[in-house]
Amino acid sequence: MKFLQITFVAVTLVFTGYIVNAALSIPDVQVSYSTDKCVKVINYAEGDNYSCDNMPTKFNHVWAQ
Repeated sequence: MKFLQITFVAVTLVFTGYIVNAALSIPDVQVSYSTDKCVKVINYAEGDNYSCDNMPTKFNHVWAQ
């Protein structure tokens, strides 16, 4: 029984780590508050090359002036 509890905790920690890593690697898209257009894309994941012309499918929307 103790083995199952330890295994469950280990799997939960690994899954939580994966979710946190995925959430932190989503790019930020800065959008102008006045024009409602993309100003800048900040890429966090290594190998991502997104820009305002090449928008990611998932991103954090950040308002900018």
